[in-house]
Amino acid sequence: MKEYSFKVTAAGRINIIGEHVDYCGGKVMPAALSLKNTVYIRPNGTNKINLSWTTLPDKVSLDIDKLESYKDLKYGNYQAGAALMWQRAGHKITGCDMLQDCTVPFGSGLSSSAAIEVSTIAALAAIAGEKPDSVEIALKAQQAEREYAGVNCGIMDQYASACGKKDSVMLLDCHTLECEYLPLQLGDYSLVITNCKKPHNLIESKYNERREETETALKLLQQRLDINCLADLTVAQFKTFATLLPPVIRKRVEHVVTECERVRVATLALKAGNMEMLGRLLNMSHASLRDNYEVTGKEPDALVDAAQSQSCCLGSRLIGGGFGGCTISLVKTKDADEFKEFVYNAYYKETGYKAEFYASDISDGITVEKLN
Repeated sequence: MKEYSFKVTAAGRINIIGEHVDYCGGKVMPAALSLKNTVYIRPNGTNKINLSWTTLPDKVSLDIDKLESYKDLKYGNYQAGAALMWQRAGHKITGCDMLQDCTVPFGSGLSSSAAIEVSTIAALAAIAGEKPDSVEIALKAQQAEREYAGVNCGIMDQYASACGKKDSVMLLDCHTLECEYLPLQLGDYSLVITNCKKPHNLIESKYNERREETETALKLLQQRLDINCLADLTVAQFKTFATLLPPVIRKRVEHVVTECERVRVATLALKAGNMEMLGRLLNMSHASLRDNYEVTGKEPDALVDAAQSQSCCLGSRLIGGGFGGCTISLVKTKDADEFKEFVYNAYYKETGYKAEFYASDISDGITVEKLN
């Protein structure tokens, strides 16, 4: 790859706890993974961004003056959207060749799209001679996801992809963007990431519908309460004012309110090294995602049920947008191989899908390496 000028990476992510609360202004606890999107980039002296992939035979050429016209591309739409939002923010877009290499599995709930968007912007900045702020990159990448790809997402995925730190989780306030980095010290336990291998698509799923439901809830509650976002609602206030909400909306709000509380307690558990408490919170989070937010489905539930049945597993839950994707499980390190074998067999027997397990470290977000 020495013929390229820079090697730029951005990370996929897991979220320890705090699911579907980022777009409600809540706090979340993500961490960047060593599963990454890597961009090799060089200037080409033209007005084109030429895209190629290590994993695809496709080649795509984007006209820098027409970046708004590529929304319907099968491959290259995320890169086009990211470049457009960066351009609209007043940054220079240089004609270039980009080779993209993604090790974040697509449709897994580990935010491959955020990794692609963030690394694309960081790479464009690198060849333009800019050293931009990682938070600005995250915000523009989120804008690309929302306005270009059509997923009305919160900021967590792009922030974690851009701003992650090795061996740390982020306690990120999605309303203020205040972020505290906490050492991820799990003692005798490890996080096991498992893919249920049922493809999902957030646009075609009910992700945007859940956003609309929470926005409806906020408007109804603001008629009686002085709150800026749904995450401002306390458990006590929810109990008092729940009757203002239609039954389905009430269930959605119950998830948001209790999940925000679980993030608060999980922060204390992590700081105290209380893995048993952290595991219980993971289990409670999944139950709420299943029963109140209704974003799990047969396959993720089967995967979590298999994991939770093992004594070496303190807790397990779905992560990501839902309707497929990955789970994380807090498992005794010495029993991890036995755990994976049991879960694989039990899950296959239940669903016919072959679960996949990922080995990944907690990593830095954006990295930029000059090649020549």
